[in-house]
Amino acid sequence: MLRIAVPNKGSLSEPAADMLRESGYRQRRDPRELVLADPDNDVEFFFLRPRDVAVYVGAGTVDVGITGRDLMIDSGATDVEHLSLGFARSTFRFAAPVGTATSVADVAGKRVATSYPGLVLAHLAEKDVEPEAVVHLDGAVETAVRLGVADVIADVVETGTTLRAAGLEVFGDPLLVSEAVLIRNGDLPEPEGLDVLTRRLQGVLTAREYVLMDYDCPLDLVEQAVAVTPGLESPTVSPLHDRSWAAVRAMVPRSQTNRVMDTLYDLGARAILVTSIHACRL
Repeated sequence: MLRIAVPNKGSLSEPAADMLRESGYRQRRDPRELVLADPDNDVEFFFLRPRDVAVYVGAGTVDVGITGRDLMIDSGATDVEHLSLGFARSTFRFAAPVGTATSVADVAGKRVATSYPGLVLAHLAEKDVEPEAVVHLDGAVETAVRLGVADVIADVVETGTTLRAAGLEVFGDPLLVSEAVLIRNGDLPEPEGLDVLTRRLQGVLTAREYVLMDYDCPLDLVEQAVAVTPGLESPTVSPLHDRSWAAVRAMVPRSQTNRVMDTLYDLGARAILVTSIHACRL
């Protein structure tokens, strides 16, 4: 039975549960439930603090887990990223008082406040930069400079509004672009059943990225229409009762749906329909 660690709370929890549910797995109804067996799918779920998922995977207590790329790196565990899951994206940046720093080299000899000391130390070591200290804070990192705890901070940056309010500005390249990932222990062989979990999750990712588009097209314009909707391998083209027309079906990137519909309509296609994909296997 494949043992899967899932975040029990925070921004990762609900999207992870939704993705697993869409993949056909049972998910808990009671947030106090810590272990959930799903014998029909030969898996068992363990609901853990997001920061602990990588630690348990690294220790071999569970086979795989869903957590943030940032949390995996910060843990220092011997985990590897198995599959990117496409949600909970975030960017980590350095920030300092306006005009005091322009590159990561300026962090040398300074105190850095962060909630991710492992991630920051690994990044600075890679850049051959040695800070005076890395101060571990659990939250409200942006106030560390004003309170005299640090000279620089490293934190998640979205719009930068909070940093500007604290008199800070970002500098240098991002430390990391993070998102939710499926991880496994890099020192152990791939666990049995991981291939099934991977295919299911990939099916959900594809279903979220694509839609199914059907349309009727004059037979003499099919080749031009197919060039607009090539699908993944090749679209399905079927004859209609009126032999001068054909029905075409293809998968189209969701983000391009309306542009493709407009192009097809201008070309001469009609009865253009779009259907969401619940799940798929490619």
